[in-house]
Amino acid sequence: MLILFAATSTLPVVTNSTFVLIPLKSFVEAKFRLAEVMGEEERIDLAKKMAQIVVEAATPLPVAIVCDDEEVAAWAHEKGAEVIWADKSGLNAAVETGVNALASQGVGKVIIAHGDLPKAIQLSHCADFDGITLVPDRHKDGTPVLTVPTNSNFEFSYGLGSYARHVSAAERSGLPWRSIIDVNLNHDVDEPEDLEGIDL
Repeated sequence: MLILFAATSTLPVVTNSTFVLIPLKSFVEAKFRLAEVMGEEERIDLAKKMAQIVVEAATPLPVAIVCDDEEVAAWAHEKGAEVIWADKSGLNAAVETGVNALASQGVGKVIIAHGDLPKAIQLSHCADFDGITLVPDRHKDGTPVLTVPTNSNFEFSYGLGSYARHVSAAERSGLPWRSIIDVNLNHDVDEPEDLEGIDL
């Protein structure tokens, strides 16, 4: 049975656990910036393959997909992930909804991982720290992976230049924080040049 819920709905209660939260937009709408080098079906296939890689990299941790698209929700269910329905538009709102939904069910820590990390192998090490962990992209501009305790009231600020804003948010939180460079997690795919060295 497909589980679709807003932040007020219920997940199984999992006290003091760590979840991986993956925000995904419609596969049809994903990766428009690759349109000059890929057709629509190729972009859809790429988006699904990269999302699958990130889901697999979450093992052995449980996964929740936050989305507002029925096809993505069905795909997530097939992969064994929980589904959190994003009732507001935008990445920041979706992540906040997902973190709040997990927090309400007793989850203590969330690894937020983007769904376009084709080199991802493992994510669990991003939660082996009692505080906030930032993983910048290879340009030190974006934040493809971010780990937060659910009680941190962290201010999510995705978009261009998010890494610097997330560093500031971590400093304001009063919690210990770290930034780690991970070559398997810092390569996200947005522009055609990001496809170099990627074999999917």
